[in-house]
Amino acid sequence: MTTTKRTHLITGGFPPGSAAGHDMDYARLRLLETLRAQGNPLVTVANDFHDIERWLPGTDLLVTYVAGPYPEGDSNKALQAWLEDGGRWFALHGTSGGKAVKKERDGIRVKQMVKAEHHKTLGCFFLNHPPLRAFDVAVTADHPITKGVPKNFSVMDELYIIELQDPGASRILLTTELAEDPSPPGFGFVYDEDTSVQADGKTRILGYSRDVGRGEVVYIGLGHCHIGRTNTQSAVDMSIGTDGVVPPEFRGVWENDAFERLLQNAAVWGLGER
Repeated sequence: MTTTKRTHLITGGFPPGSAAGHDMDYARLRLLETLRAQGNPLVTVANDFHDIERWLPGTDLLVTYVAGPYPEGDSNKALQAWLEDGGRWFALHGTSGGKAVKKERDGIRVKQMVKAEHHKTLGCFFLNHPPLRAFDVAVTADHPITKGVPKNFSVMDELYIIELQDPGASRILLTTELAEDPSPPGFGFVYDEDTSVQADGKTRILGYSRDVGRGEVVYIGLGHCHIGRTNTQSAVDMSIGTDGVVPPEFRGVWENDAFERLLQNAAVWGLGER
């Protein structure tokens, strides 16, 4: 008897019902289309991690694209246990974020991310991203997620600056080079120390995989998209080619063949044979 695999897809912002600066509807549709192309698996859909412990039993693949929501308390414990029991989690973009606090620094009101228990489960912690920019991505390891992806490709996106929580157990899949965070004062989030840049002083990790018990997490920091009514970008880098004007509609990597291949591979990896 053939068993139909099931995916639980979480896409949403905070507060509940908000887009939180992204085009959540577009991302949700694209991810659903990608999943449907892989043998039409069952898919359940949510806007956040609330009550996720009800949905994880029987779920083979968890896919998350969020800006604000994060698992905490019993939800995070259930997620950790599900991974240890063999679950696979494909986490995108803002999944590495969570809660931010407001403070004043050098006379400017700023925000700073707060590290929480779910960052340990995921394996990374978001520090900041500079304004939308063009940058190169390098594939640094063979993995089912990177199969057939060019060894080097260029994107326009938010370049996520993340801190690995378990570097010794993480297989680095994607990197880029950025020696210093070029964010202007008051833009994005502040942090006390740049714990993202690697020992060479320029390499940043954009994607990794990490075993959790019998399960596995793959995180990819790429994926920003917005439309006019959801955009909260206040600046873009000149490399975007819009003379510093924030584009009213931005699809970025979602129109990139290499990123599309990463998404397709993730569906195969998550719903294929263990």
